[in-house]
Amino acid sequence: MPAYKYNRVFLIVMDSVGIGEAPDAADFNDEGANTLGHIAEHMNGLHMPNMAKLGLGLIGDIKGVEKTEHPLAYYGKMQEASNGKDTMTGHWEIMGLYIDKPFKVFPEGFPDELLQELEKRSGRKIIGNKPASGTAILDELGQEHMETGALIVYTSADSVLQIAAHEEVVPLEELYRICETARELTLDPKYMVGRIIARPFVGEPGQFKRTPNRHDYALKPFDRTVMNEMKDSGLDVISIGKISDIYDGEGITSSRRTVSNMDGMDKVIDTLGEDFTGLSFANLVDFDALFGHRRDPEGYGRALEEFDARLPEVFEKMKEDDLLIITADHGNDPIHHGTDHTREYVPILAYSKKHQKAQMLPLADTFADIGATIADNFQTNKPKYGKSFLSLLQ
Repeated sequence: MPAYKYNRVFLIVMDSVGIGEAPDAADFNDEGANTLGHIAEHMNGLHMPNMAKLGLGLIGDIKGVEKTEHPLAYYGKMQEASNGKDTMTGHWEIMGLYIDKPFKVFPEGFPDELLQELEKRSGRKIIGNKPASGTAILDELGQEHMETGALIVYTSADSVLQIAAHEEVVPLEELYRICETARELTLDPKYMVGRIIARPFVGEPGQFKRTPNRHDYALKPFDRTVMNEMKDSGLDVISIGKISDIYDGEGITSSRRTVSNMDGMDKVIDTLGEDFTGLSFANLVDFDALFGHRRDPEGYGRALEEFDARLPEVFEKMKEDDLLIITADHGNDPIHHGTDHTREYVPILAYSKKHQKAQMLPLADTFADIGATIADNFQTNKPKYGKSFLSLLQ
């Protein structure tokens, strides 16, 4: 096996943890957004001593997070190059792609012509058609669905079209077939939805329960990512959380689902105890899904502090030749107007026990610098986009 500078890379994406408006924020109606900064102000200071030790406070002004003189990690911030601020765009860019046409989001629901065509092809009426939490929409429309057989269609702030149906009303095979039709219809550039999700459920009104028969019909990345190159080189690529869904399984050798940020951290800590060579890639979605979109700065702040409190377990289990990279995929400022993501810089922290002189990294003009660095480390084909900072890590 070739000698790698780092035998294992642990990449953690804190979903939506932005660190201040990007230079093009105005194009996205996001002037003034600052996820971390505004949460810290709202909380009258964030208690994140471990992230502070790594150097988080040196990347931006975050109340309560000290600016250490001796950061343990290389630190900096990255600007998104792609034309979008959603989860898929951010993650695909991290792994070396550039997205010039953003995936479409539907904060007002889907266009009538799309749903009429889906009704015609499925032979079923559609109810819902708005952004909603998956459990709340079942409470609201589940009974009507059971009485009429109409499909519950809803979305979120991400580029998704979700179809919920009771397994005793719409058999799974039929639901999957309808989702395949929806996938085909939404490949039209007018609609360009990132993911169609089948959301089957069971139970009686007031006690509905989603089943594990969820199925995602995602767009595959339109080009090879660093993960494809790693997998083809015989390296391990371990997905934790929704990473596998985001890349539609492309380039992944094993996948672990999670139910929360803390479960995600448990899984990261588990992989630290495993013998592998390659990448462990985790997404912690609660920041975004539970607190950013719901504009809950208190909950968001507490979740950040809970994440910080788990880092000593990570540090303790890291080997000398491990590299930990912590970053984000976009912003979602809970103090900002609306309920959507925000166009922001994201932080990057790169930590290894063997680093002697951690310092500031140059400002990255694409998230793809992370993918380029990982490819450089594992000596695979480089992505078209991104500049490796591997040689700066000493």
